[in-house]
Amino acid sequence: RISFSYLCPASWYFTVPTVSPFLRQRVAFLGVFFISCLLLLMLIMDFGHWGASLPSDRLYERYLARVGELEATDTEDPSLNYGLVIDCGSSGSRIFVYFWPRHNGNPHDLLDIKQMRDRNSQPVVKKIKPEKEEEEVQKEEEEVQKEEEEIIFRKQLAILADLVKDLPLEFDFLFSQSQAEVISGKQEESDAESSQESAIGRRRTVGILDMGGASLQIAYEVPTSTSALPPKQEEAAKILLAEFNLGCDVQHTEHVYRVYVTTFLGFGGNFARQRYEDLVLNETLNKNRLLGQKTGLSPDNPFLDPCLPVGLTDVVERNSQVLHIRGKGDWATCGMMLSPLLARSNTSQASLNGIYQSPIDFNNSEFYGFSEFFYCTEDVLRIGGHYHGPTFAKAAQDYCGMAWSVLTQRFRNGLFSSHADEHRLKYQCFKSAWMYQVLHEGFHFPYDYPNLRTAQLVYDREVQWTLGAILYKTRFLPLRDLRQEGVRQVHGNWFRLSFVYNHYLFFACILVVLLAIILYLLRLRRIHRRQTRASAPLDLLWIEEVVPMIGVQVGP
Repeated sequence: RISFSYLCPASWYFTVPTVSPFLRQRVAFLGVFFISCLLLLMLIMDFGHWGASLPSDRLYERYLARVGELEATDTEDPSLNYGLVIDCGSSGSRIFVYFWPRHNGNPHDLLDIKQMRDRNSQPVVKKIKPEKEEEEVQKEEEEVQKEEEEIIFRKQLAILADLVKDLPLEFDFLFSQSQAEVISGKQEESDAESSQESAIGRRRTVGILDMGGASLQIAYEVPTSTSALPPKQEEAAKILLAEFNLGCDVQHTEHVYRVYVTTFLGFGGNFARQRYEDLVLNETLNKNRLLGQKTGLSPDNPFLDPCLPVGLTDVVERNSQVLHIRGKGDWATCGMMLSPLLARSNTSQASLNGIYQSPIDFNNSEFYGFSEFFYCTEDVLRIGGHYHGPTFAKAAQDYCGMAWSVLTQRFRNGLFSSHADEHRLKYQCFKSAWMYQVLHEGFHFPYDYPNLRTAQLVYDREVQWTLGAILYKTRFLPLRDLRQEGVRQVHGNWFRLSFVYNHYLFFACILVVLLAIILYLLRLRRIHRRQTRASAPLDLLWIEEVVPMIGVQVGP
């Protein structure tokens, strides 16, 4: 039996440190690595959750804002301010009531102006129309157009002077002389364009097409950088381009808009019909004199009008001249006869009446058509909303080809919109052809342009130039709230930013500490390896010298 009793404890005591520290370091390293991966995964999930929740929160806020706009206005809320805009037009006057809460104090945001709604959640709008018949009003408008501009200007000044004098006496409104003015078509469409502006942030704008009874307007935003133009077109562009800032500070340019705006007098639906009748009357009477014919001089030999439904009879009177007409219902021929009334030029940059038109990016644009654009597509044809050129042309052509007796019977049976009347039925064929020619031949919209919507309401609210006007007139009101809210806004922003930064700074500190621990463990491991390599020769020498000396056989 060989006895190692007095050497074994020393041997094990000497050899244990060469194995145990290495195992502990490996376990510690794996633990630190696992914790680091776990923290990194939590950080990634936190980023993903923050990024994913932001769009949904924004969509929810937009939904709540849209629903809030449809609710009745709380007139008991003392924090609300109110504004009134009166639109005095040729066919009547309308008063619009708007309201807005206090400004949030951010100079980059506009006032959150909304249209007031009554207890039934209906927009508060008061409309007054003249008692005269529509035909009488149109005749007076035509006579007014023939008056000298100086006389019209004097009448306007007299009316405005009475308003400026009487309004402060009768009502306790904040009112100044600059708030009563005759606006141009350019100003009207600029305001309509700006009414699409978001109260918080700057959204993408849309173009506006508006055809009334007497005039036609188009407005859309154009980029600030445009290609070089010939001198004549450049001068025309300066006149037709309107640039305005809806922000309360001229130094903030995020609410600056550069808009192409044009008004075409005489290109509205009713005036276009009068111009067409004048053209037909003159051409028919001249042709009768040259050829010795009597077309249109009696009901038995009427002029066949392709722009009226089949069988509809009418009479055109101009001074002492009379022309009897009967509907032919040929929509395609009607469009060709209306083409000369567009007064186009041969240049590609010109639209109606030879007026310069800024280029439209039809691949990256969106337009809304109001008034006659909506009536022509919805009141009778019932295809309002998304506009598709071929579909509209087919529906309009089918309508024009129907007999007048069939159309009146359908009208009595309630097959058309509740807004349709006999006047709409009578001139629907003409107005649909005129709208189609103006849109595609005048403004050069592609026949398959997919981003035009005809509408009367947008998000269940009427889009009028009056909203843009009050946005512009009240743009400086937020200045009184900026100073009071400045400190609060800065403090709130600092708190939110500090919370976010501290949140991620905490993770960064943890990672730095873990990295320091890993580096420290690696350093210990290198030191231990050096010590192991240095002590290995001594262990071998000790074994070679001592083991033979203790290898003694002890007998029983």
